[in-house]
Amino acid sequence: MQVSDFDFQYPEELIAQYPLPERDLSRMMVLDRTTGKILHKTFRNFPEFLQKGDVLVINDSRVFPARLIGRKETGGKIEILLLNGKSVWKCITNQTKTSKPGLKIKFGDELIGKIIGREGDELLIEFNKPELIKDVGLPPLPPYIRAARQKNRRSEVRCQKSEEDTERYQTIYAKKIGSAAAPTAGFHFTAGLLAKIKDMGVVTAKVTLHVGLDTFSPVRAEDIEEHKMHGEEYFISGKSAEKIIAAKKEGRRIIAVGTTSVRALESFFNLPQHQRTDLFITPSYKFHIVDAILTNFHQPKSSLV
Repeated sequence: MQVSDFDFQYPEELIAQYPLPERDLSRMMVLDRTTGKILHKTFRNFPEFLQKGDVLVINDSRVFPARLIGRKETGGKIEILLLNGKSVWKCITNQTKTSKPGLKIKFGDELIGKIIGREGDELLIEFNKPELIKDVGLPPLPPYIRAARQKNRRSEVRCQKSEEDTERYQTIYAKKIGSAAAPTAGFHFTAGLLAKIKDMGVVTAKVTLHVGLDTFSPVRAEDIEEHKMHGEEYFISGKSAEKIIAAKKEGRRIIAVGTTSVRALESFFNLPQHQRTDLFITPSYKFHIVDAILTNFHQPKSSLV
């Protein structure tokens, strides 16, 4: 199957650049895969499509301020996105070719990073004071949102840290820090909506999959079977595993919130509860655990779609 088979019209002017005042007022399209019927609702209607005994699986990974904007020793501006690490981090940048070992970059007043190597598409960067990343880093908003905002504002806004972005580019149940991008399907839940779902008798199970390079890497191969997944770490607790296994035995539905939850659940079918997964789901794939998915729209020809 060709990557061009996953191309479609994607009007940029319809991409929301700022969140709605209330999370659960986002529009929601519902597709019945059996009948092909499509309904247009808002997310507050989501409980209408659930039933007692369903298991709603959410990804509790928390985004860290992974986007850093700095200046090279030559004075040129550079932007990097951190993926994971402690004192030495893996990162990606749009200046990979010119970011060679030895390059020093200053972020803010005191944080300095030095490129010390490369692993495939990823650069290795060592920080003098990695504890400052949380103060200097910005929410890793998608490039298509940042670009549109910049186009609409003539003033320089790229380096400003918005409290709204920091709070809203995170699910309300995010707990375990480790993602370089948010598992965005969960953005629309509110505490009240989750309480309503629980009162219906729907079971909630948490998994953790830290979003990394697989989310950002474009599908460069024309044949999608040749696309290489780098792997992302996931964890499913014993308690969550018990809920999922019991539901499958009893014929109850497993509803995954987001593509990250789907990957964690389907990987769990063949791998231990804590593992790195390079699972790439294509149209020939047979689902073993997931019965339904809640997801956001995705860009054409991306691995997410």
